[in-house]
Amino acid sequence: MDLYFSDRFGVRPEVLEEYGAFNISVVTDLPLFIDPFLLFNSDKPEYRQLHEDIVNYLKFLRDEADPDLDPGLVRAWYRFKEVKQNWLGYTQFGNGGHALGHDFATALNQSLGSILSNFGDEDVTRGSHLEKLTLIRPGVGKDSISDFTTNLIKDHLLTYTQTFAREHIQKSECATFRVPHAAFNYRTKTWETRPYYLPKLGNDFVVMTPLDLLTRDDTWINHADMVRSFELLPDGISNTELRAEVNQYFLSFLGDKPTAKDKARAASATIHKFHELIDLYIKLKEDSGDEAEAVSREKITALYDSLVVQVRDTIPDLDSKSEFYRKPWTSYEEVLQRVKLFKHYVEHEDGYLVVNRDNGANFASEKEVQLFFGLIWCKSEFDINREPNNGRGPVDFKVSYGSGDKSLIEFKLARNTALRRNLQNQVAVYEEANKTKRSVKVIICYTEQDELKVAKVLKELDLASDESVVVVDARRDNKPSGSKA
Repeated sequence: MDLYFSDRFGVRPEVLEEYGAFNISVVTDLPLFIDPFLLFNSDKPEYRQLHEDIVNYLKFLRDEADPDLDPGLVRAWYRFKEVKQNWLGYTQFGNGGHALGHDFATALNQSLGSILSNFGDEDVTRGSHLEKLTLIRPGVGKDSISDFTTNLIKDHLLTYTQTFAREHIQKSECATFRVPHAAFNYRTKTWETRPYYLPKLGNDFVVMTPLDLLTRDDTWINHADMVRSFELLPDGISNTELRAEVNQYFLSFLGDKPTAKDKARAASATIHKFHELIDLYIKLKEDSGDEAEAVSREKITALYDSLVVQVRDTIPDLDSKSEFYRKPWTSYEEVLQRVKLFKHYVEHEDGYLVVNRDNGANFASEKEVQLFFGLIWCKSEFDINREPNNGRGPVDFKVSYGSGDKSLIEFKLARNTALRRNLQNQVAVYEEANKTKRSVKVIICYTEQDELKVAKVLKELDLASDESVVVVDARRDNKPSGSKA
């Protein structure tokens, strides 16, 4: 089954590993992002040059920054399309993500005239960092930074893919594509279209990404980490008067017995007031930058093991042990049957190992369970949409066969503090938004305490015997090996 790049293009995973490329899924995006800090801190001259290219482009934008900038130029210079062909990021089932829209463009344009006005000329940090935008602007997260970075190094990624394609992929699987927005021409101040020889997937192409540019969670420089590191920042202020003002401002937000949330809010407010703290935080991250690659590699390895290696092993195993890939008559039957077979596999066929991290050693998040289920459910004649948002918030999956036959699946962890409210109200809202009355609720239990909580909630809501509520026992402490059972 052609789930991954190696399967689709007949390349051994070891060849991709030797080349340094991540073995992406060609069915759905995986939650990975390019971290520009890994370019900045790299030992590779070509990576450091790519980071310098990003800085140069931002300096160009800074010099051109104007509140009254022509809307056409804002779209051309700031609002890039997502490079969906790299199959990375957050999206519905597939790779059709969102472009960098108006909010990002506005935030960057305004910041280049204020907080980023010294971009390229910093005197506290060793370099310039696009991630600075995430430290002060709400709503600008790792996905926006990754998309912006990907667009600015697009020529490098396309050339990287082209080289691999020429050496390792059959000619019948490749074609020459003219790719728009490939490189910026500073003389004409326009983006150029360039031809590349690339692996083809249907009528589109695929972009490969070096593993050593990727991160799984936040970028190395990020707002949450800055707030956590706040206590280290004021000591870096050489001006004693300013340092005292910072400390006093922070303390003014705290009562007699401040909670961790109170301290986090106070830290955010203080950083927003005293922007000098941002450069001190970035310097702190630069000084510990050697850890960035190791941390990212560890996270990427864990994701690869769970969402690539384990999924590839699970599909034939699940196929041989059940009728998971047989097609029922209706979408509801399809959903309910697949969920029940998924439950049986987790509970009785060691499937609990693959819905947990690190071969069952750690609990998987709700998002990870959803993604795992979506990946193994790829041989369906039904239309499967992951996280479709039809006006009332995103449901995990919508399964349909034509406009008149559709059903929903919603995954929840038992430890979710809002479990009762979700079962009582949320799915009904999703059903109304998606114009269907059929849905299946899947609850994942990792501990005995989880199971007791779920049993109590279902009894109180009179759902204990409802076939549309499926409780999955993913505990690892109650599943002895076959020889001990």
